[in-house]
Amino acid sequence: MNNFTALNEETRNEMLESISKSNIDELFEEIPQKARMQSLDLPEALNEMQTQRAVKNLAKSNNSNYIYFVGAGTYNKFIPAAVSQIAQRFEFLTAYTPYQPEIAQGTLQVMYEFQSLICRLTGMPVSNASMYDGASAAAEAVIMAKRVTKKNKVLISDTINHEYIKVIQTYAWANEIELEMFDTMPENVSDYAGVVVQNPNFYGEIKEIKKSEGALLIVITDISSLALLTPPSEYGADIVVGDIQTLGIPMSFGGPHAGFMSCTEKLMRQLPGRLAGKTVDADGKTAYTLTIQTREQHIKREKATSNICSNQALIALCATLYLSLLGEKGFKQASYLSSKNAHELAKKLQQKGYKVLSKDFYNEFLLEVEHADTFLEKLKEQNIIGGYKIDEKTILVCTTEMNSHEDIELYVKSV
Repeated sequence: MNNFTALNEETRNEMLESISKSNIDELFEEIPQKARMQSLDLPEALNEMQTQRAVKNLAKSNNSNYIYFVGAGTYNKFIPAAVSQIAQRFEFLTAYTPYQPEIAQGTLQVMYEFQSLICRLTGMPVSNASMYDGASAAAEAVIMAKRVTKKNKVLISDTINHEYIKVIQTYAWANEIELEMFDTMPENVSDYAGVVVQNPNFYGEIKEIKKSEGALLIVITDISSLALLTPPSEYGADIVVGDIQTLGIPMSFGGPHAGFMSCTEKLMRQLPGRLAGKTVDADGKTAYTLTIQTREQHIKREKATSNICSNQALIALCATLYLSLLGEKGFKQASYLSSKNAHELAKKLQQKGYKVLSKDFYNEFLLEVEHADTFLEKLKEQNIIGGYKIDEKTILVCTTEMNSHEDIELYVKSV
């Protein structure tokens, strides 16, 4: 009942002999003993049948039958069944993140359509073919601002996603960029490369944003909110970034998701990653080509704008399918329901005596409670994930189109 093992003793010895080693231990001689794990407390190996049985037993302990009222960057959204069915076709699945995509016309067309959809939603003229996630997209935008302006200071709003801040800090440290946090935008930003804001912000609030001259305006946004809200291009954004998880991507315990980045035409050649273009071939037929590749393996290292070697092609495909299947009307309806449900829940909680701390919000709001842990545990007893804990007396509550009127009534009744 044991599985086929490609690496047998004979093959292992041949490999060791080819690198002039007599045993595997010699491969690790340069690593000090104190840096090695002396032993691993592992059970006996299982064959495939036993492994499947063990994994199924572990899976039984999972409880996925929860009603979700938590967002904070990852959202429980409706996903049409056709998204995964089409994305899993071999034409797409086997061409996932190809390194020579110029020959894969289907992949290039999807990249082009994804870019077009992002541009339409953000109002920006240019988009790349996707990023690794929203956090790395925000960090790349900060580096891009430094590269364009030749300044090394960036202002960061303290109301952006906390995880994004951590990733930006890591990128900034490596690129010698000085970060300054703010709660109120300074009037004079001429000494800064860029200003990073989030709208709606991490706490769900919609803020009026005004561009200040002298620094690039980097806007992080929930792409789904743009079905209803003013696109960032209309209030002066130079770079718009975010995550595309709300566009038909499962929560998946936090990933993998993907990010997007769009910008003004002036900044197009500073975009990291890939950008697909549309043209015609020698026979006059429509053709797609990789217009821009900016990574270090394609051009001189010192002139590369990024070390991003690829794009999240398969996840970007899912986002493209999601938007195509829902259409403009369906997309707006999903966003409207997300916001409507949040305002309905907030109103009912206020009527019950709770204090809602957010004024203008999209589909998330801050709720003041007496004891956050007790409040959330009480809801969990009713199979409700009630929100994201901000501190001992504050939680961030979120709704999407997946929350029914009955779900909202149960939430209010349970607290």
